[in-house]
Amino acid sequence: MQDAQMHNYIKDVLNNMPSDWLNLTTHRLDIYDESLAKTQFLQQFETLYNENNAETASLKQLPTAYDYIRLGHPLSSVLEWAIAKANNLKPGNVISFASKTAPILAILRKNLLAEKNTQILYTDALPSFFDAEIIGNVYGYNFELKQLDSPSAIPKFEGTTVFISQKDEIGKLDLNPNVDFLINLYGTLGSIITVNGERNEAYISEIQHVRRRETIAMTPANCLVALKALVEKTSITEPKSNVAEDKKSVLNSIKEITGSPTAALVGSSGLSIQYAIMMGLIHDAQEKHKGKAIKFIVPPNCYGGTNDQARRVAACLDNVEIVDLLVDGDNEMVQSIDSVLTKIAHEDAVPYIIAEIPTNPRVEVPDLQELKAVLSKERKTATGETAIDPVFILDQTFCPNYHFLGEGEILSTVRAISYASGSKFPSGGKCTAGYVVGNTKTAALMEKIELHLTLCDNEAKALQYEILAKQLPSMNKRIIDAYYNTREFVNFIHETLPEAKINFVSESLAAQGFTPSVFSLDLPTKGNTAEEKETYKRALNLKLINLMITKIPDECKFCVSYGQLKGSYWTIPATSTQGTTKEGDKDYIVRVSLSGNMDLDLHKKVFLEFVENI
Repeated sequence: MQDAQMHNYIKDVLNNMPSDWLNLTTHRLDIYDESLAKTQFLQQFETLYNENNAETASLKQLPTAYDYIRLGHPLSSVLEWAIAKANNLKPGNVISFASKTAPILAILRKNLLAEKNTQILYTDALPSFFDAEIIGNVYGYNFELKQLDSPSAIPKFEGTTVFISQKDEIGKLDLNPNVDFLINLYGTLGSIITVNGERNEAYISEIQHVRRRETIAMTPANCLVALKALVEKTSITEPKSNVAEDKKSVLNSIKEITGSPTAALVGSSGLSIQYAIMMGLIHDAQEKHKGKAIKFIVPPNCYGGTNDQARRVAACLDNVEIVDLLVDGDNEMVQSIDSVLTKIAHEDAVPYIIAEIPTNPRVEVPDLQELKAVLSKERKTATGETAIDPVFILDQTFCPNYHFLGEGEILSTVRAISYASGSKFPSGGKCTAGYVVGNTKTAALMEKIELHLTLCDNEAKALQYEILAKQLPSMNKRIIDAYYNTREFVNFIHETLPEAKINFVSESLAAQGFTPSVFSLDLPTKGNTAEEKETYKRALNLKLINLMITKIPDECKFCVSYGQLKGSYWTIPATSTQGTTKEGDKDYIVRVSLSGNMDLDLHKKVFLEFVENI
């Protein structure tokens, strides 16, 4: 009876759901409470279920589910809730993934750090890309792998038992008491992991964090397919797609946009790509520089996901370490890189640099000739040997149209690769897929990166390729249109609030091709002490943002994205993109991103109102 009631309710929800549930990739900070991120949506959804209320207006009022498509979203939350409901489980015990490998890696990571044994059991064939040898040697994970004749023949085990099952139906789960984690694989849709029993609930947040940092949740479109199969009690029908054609189009567009000589690799998100980059480079270093320490050089105040993921990788491997790279404010990127590389060369370690150009959120660009010289410099080890040359891993999400890597370009003669978050300009905010390209000196590294992107089952999904195929051809024009709006708005702020500090590219940098459409705004403050001044400024930040999103609700959003198709997004990096960054490195300033399609005059009018009321 309860199943029928639940199925009927889900049918109504799917018929009435807000379009944002399927189409939005960014979370709105004005309806998001991070401390309640994993519970608030479902608590209020459960209330609507108990009231049998599936009206669109009510569903629209629900708070943001988790914090992004990577960690979760309304449809993944509803799917997990429905499966849990059908099996008398807590909703938190069911977690969906776009990847079929990532949930396995999540368990192995937790058990590595806890020094706990793991056995992975299966009856059908495992996915062809699951390479047990590489997972053991490169990721450092320990486990026993066993194929069983029957799912009922599961032995007791001193440690954690993971059972992997290939499924084409969704709903009821066959939970053997000897199984700690059941992972059901659902073809191109992804996978769903079920945490069995209270004894294993301490794993839930760790599994969710892997989903947040190394992959993504099952996509909204695929969750919709799964939910329809659930309520209709049918086998999952694989969505039709022209993925081969779309992928070819996407790779051609990226080649044209970046000028890169290597074929692009496209992942399910920017962090999926970054994870493949890190693991591919570690793999290469293990083969070519056996036994040597590996140093990832990362700015401490850069995007929180980059920082967090890098440190999570280093935590699992004894010979991998994170080295801080100071790049903003009083610190200059090139000088910082030079001093850090000299130290690492002395130690005879393997240097990998992750850096954003322009930097986030201060929008600074280093002298590129000096950068090239520092990366090209031959350094010596403590014993006088030639040190290992660095690999420069460039996050160019803010300026994805700038040519760094092609023949004759500024970074063509040093080992360099470049990646971008696809949820920004590449897709205009319509999907999360990200991509990476390399120069001729990193062709072999790109092969390793591709191996790990495939092993983690983190390649972009069919619908993501379809969206990118539609959006990438217009990307460069959208970048220029958005830059012109941003330049005009920045100039207006200079005139109306000259005491504010604005971080944006100079006219001369723009003439060189750096045309971002994001700037940071350090508002003027007042007070007798540093603490009073900081408190006043933080309140003023929110006053500005709240005024913009209240006065221009159709265009202004309290969001963290960039490169959107229309309107403007406002955020405070310290409370959004720098969420996992150390407190002392956070920026409590306003970050604004503009599009090429917006009412600029209205934005000026509202900003002037703010200035007049300070």
